[in-house]
Amino acid sequence: MDRWPDLALLELLVAVQERGSVRAAASSVGMSQPNASRALSRWERRLGLALLQRTTRGARLTREGMLIVDWARPLLASADALTSAVASLQKQSAVQVRIAASQTVAEYLVPQWLALHRAQRPDVEVRLTVANSEQVMDQVAGGKADLGFVETTALPRHLPARQVDEDQLVVVATKDHPWVVRGRPVAAEELAATPLIVREQGSGTRVALENALAAVGLRLAPPALSVESNAAVRVSAMAGVAPAVLSEHAVQEALVSGRLQAVLVTGLSLRRPLRAVWPASTWPSGAAGDVLRTICQVTSTP
Repeated sequence: MDRWPDLALLELLVAVQERGSVRAAASSVGMSQPNASRALSRWERRLGLALLQRTTRGARLTREGMLIVDWARPLLASADALTSAVASLQKQSAVQVRIAASQTVAEYLVPQWLALHRAQRPDVEVRLTVANSEQVMDQVAGGKADLGFVETTALPRHLPARQVDEDQLVVVATKDHPWVVRGRPVAAEELAATPLIVREQGSGTRVALENALAAVGLRLAPPALSVESNAAVRVSAMAGVAPAVLSEHAVQEALVSGRLQAVLVTGLSLRRPLRAVWPASTWPSGAAGDVLRTICQVTSTP
């Protein structure tokens, strides 16, 4: 295997997931369909992994392909930020902003936010770091990031915060799981008592779930599995290890494909705010404040 990943191939694979065929994906990244097909086939042989299931109606990712796409998204976002930074250096610009974002926000929302900001302010160099919500807040508090985005419902009092969006946590399981087969909602008490696949301690997703249960007097049972990425949670759920709880953004493709089914839960609110945090001040200063204003415009946050 090559020491460094080929970003063009990663971009192409992400495009296949988003557009449903190699032809459409190739067109979106400026490649011909034959060249894209050959490049993907060579890559699969080099990796020794099947990344695509090809049919007459298009192509969809295998489990391995889905994992690589999920890992690729923050990498591509960072590469895009790097490209922007290099362009800024070429223009001899000294404007910089350091952003830290929790995994779900960084994978599914930050890229489009930064793309819009870059179109408006190409002179700004953006440096993006991906971590869990607890680590993001530590970076902001420690002066290592000018602006952070978190999905946790537990915020330290010393960090100013502003809601920029909203997210829904979804309980998911395989189609043959008893919760899906019986065809009726799961009570909050049963959810709390069941060992689930969850994110690691400090993750905004984990904290939001624990706080939602605590709000109705319940405590999360010891997990069946605790892992440090959305992709690993989702793939483990698809393998039938146990039900899982993830952001609606992280399970959308699996729900559309039928690999996972959403399970309705009663007696529990699983909505959570997505917030920006910054070092103590009335509003982030300089370029960080400009970035936050752009995001608030995108999400129509008052």
